[in-house]
Amino acid sequence: MPRFDDTKDFLPVRIAVLTVSDTRGLDQDKSGDTLVGRIEAAGHILADRKIIRDERDQIADQLRTWCANKDIDVIISTGGTGLTGRDVSVEAHRDVYEKEIEAFGTVFTMVSMNKIGTSAVQSRATGGVANGTYLFALPGSTGACKDAWDDILQYQLDYRHLPCNFVEIFPRLDEHMRRK
Repeated sequence: MPRFDDTKDFLPVRIAVLTVSDTRGLDQDKSGDTLVGRIEAAGHILADRKIIRDERDQIADQLRTWCANKDIDVIISTGGTGLTGRDVSVEAHRDVYEKEIEAFGTVFTMVSMNKIGTSAVQSRATGGVANGTYLFALPGSTGACKDAWDDILQYQLDYRHLPCNFVEIFPRLDEHMRRK
């Protein structure tokens, strides 16, 4: 059961949304729209939004560009996490990660099992950290985006969430890069 520390102020997070698709434009991007709606409804800031083709190098380049932007705290991609030959988002994310958040994929699978049963094994959702930025790769379905946001990310991206959350460790994500 989610718990919150009501003595803390909400801290908005700056989030970029990347849709990975060979066929969709912004006007057909229901999964991206779903994420943007939830991000803004939660009080966070949409820092940027793009659609990019299912090309590993292009996806990784966009992730690196956003990770280098100090006005972006979190990147959420949707699409390209399946098992087909064109599904390369996970590989692109892993090309960029400094550290993978292995439990994100596990927890996402647990959430998905409750909604879609054993079909959850077909997702390779992943999370990681690079250059002080959190990155999450979600499946391209609106249902998966809702599940990831509603059951995981909305809590972990809320500074008030107990017993811990991603926001409270932002200042320490890149501590290994600072001079001692």
